[in-house]
Amino acid sequence: MSDERTSTPYQRPAGGPGQRPSGGPGGPRKKRPFQRRKVCRFCAEKNLTIDYKEPRTLRYFISERGKIVPRRISGNCSRHQREITEAIKRARNLALLPVASTHVLP
Repeated sequence: MSDERTSTPYQRPAGGPGQRPSGGPGGPRKKRPFQRRKVCRFCAEKNLTIDYKEPRTLRYFISERGKIVPRRISGNCSRHQREITEAIKRARNLALLPVASTHVLP
């Protein structure tokens, strides 16, 4: 009943420190396609204005569920994102925009 184990020294994977293997549990990593940097449409076109009385303009910045779309998705600068948020909240308060979308069953 003697179990003889042969011990082998630990071998580090090939590559230097800080390098990670290209594979993983999900397989090899895929490169993301290059995406153009979004430009604030209100900074690019000076004649566009943000107004709570124009729900058609504001609907672009509201998701299907009725949430305000974040800056990183809409591409707005911080100043105009704040103005859009304020205009959407005013329009909701005056019932020009829905507070939430209709309930969607799973």
